[in-house]
Amino acid sequence: MVRSSGWPHPRAMALNVTPHQTAGFYAQAAISFGASVLGVLTGIVYLPVDGWMRGFLALGLLYVVTSTFTLAKCVRDQHESSQVVHRVDEARLERFLAEHDPFAART
Repeated sequence: MVRSSGWPHPRAMALNVTPHQTAGFYAQAAISFGASVLGVLTGIVYLPVDGWMRGFLALGLLYVVTSTFTLAKCVRDQHESSQVVHRVDEARLERFLAEHDPFAART
């Protein structure tokens, strides 16, 4: 949206398009995760070793899975916190630009 002066309308600059994942993307990620864990567990079960080694490998797999979820949550939280700060900075800049009149006499 452009005003008669040629400058964009302040609300037009405020539009921030953020990408959103589809339900299909989430389904693909969940199916892929399930298949990978199932594949590794199947490999552990059919491995020609005794029970102690299988238990150790299964416990290691559980540790990797839980630490992966924790890392993903930390990365997501960091990204969201940076987005909120960015939005606050954008709002301050928009307010400053909306209030600023370059043709006003300075006192």
